[in-house]
Amino acid sequence: MPIVFVHGTRFSAGQWSTQVAALHDEFPVTAVDLPGHGERTAEPWSLSAATEIIASAVGALDRGPALVVGHSLGGYASLEFARQRPDRLRGLILAGASASTRGPWTAPYRWVTRLVPRIPADRLARWNDQLLRRLYPPHVVEATIRSGYAFHTLPAAWDEVLGRFDAGAMRHVKAPVLILNGEKDSLFRAGESDFARAHPRARVELIPRARHLANFDAPDAFTDAVRRFARQLLADD
Repeated sequence: MPIVFVHGTRFSAGQWSTQVAALHDEFPVTAVDLPGHGERTAEPWSLSAATEIIASAVGALDRGPALVVGHSLGGYASLEFARQRPDRLRGLILAGASASTRGPWTAPYRWVTRLVPRIPADRLARWNDQLLRRLYPPHVVEATIRSGYAFHTLPAAWDEVLGRFDAGAMRHVKAPVLILNGEKDSLFRAGESDFARAHPRARVELIPRARHLANFDAPDAFTDAVRRFARQLLADD
C-alpha cells in the first residue's frame, strides 16, 4: 500500500525525510511539495492545486489508493483531497490538524498572515534555521533546512484554510482515519474529540511529550504510529 506524506506550513517534502527513509523498505512511499513550497516555490497556492499534487503522487506510486499523512496545513489539504478524490484514499492520518479553522480563536493566525510579509524572508529563514538546529538533531531537520521556507506562500495558504474546516469536514472522508497528535500540542489538538466523533472509523493517538512538530520531536514514535496504522489497513483488506 502506498503512503504519501504532506508537509506543514512553510516547510517542504524534506519535513518527512526521517519517515520516508524508515518506511521505504516496507511500503511504496513519497513526500510532496505543496504549491509555493520546496521545488514548487514559484507555483501559486490553492487547495485545488494541492489536491491535484497529492493525487498525482498517489498515481505515480501506481499501487492503488494511498494512505495520506498530512501535518498541519498539509492535514487540511489532505482533508480537501479526501473530499475531492475519495477513490484515491485508503486511509488518512491527520497530524496537528484536528482544530477547527473557524471562529474567534483564529484571529491571531489572521494577524500572523498579515505580519509575515512585512518581515524580510532571509531574517525569517535565519530564525527558523536557528530554532530547528537548537531543538533537533541534524538528521531530523537538515533536509527541511536545505529546502528552505515558503514564507511568501503562508498568507495565501492560511487565508484559504481559515474559515473553511471544522469537524464537519470529517463527514466527507470515506476511509479510516488516525488523528495523530503531539501530547503537548494543545492548540492543534483542541478539536480532536470532535473530529473523532464526526467519523465512524476515526481514532485518536497521542505521541507522548511531543508538540506540534511531533514527527521532529519523536520521529521514531511517529513513524511507528504510521507503520502500525498502515499495517492495520492492509490487514483489514
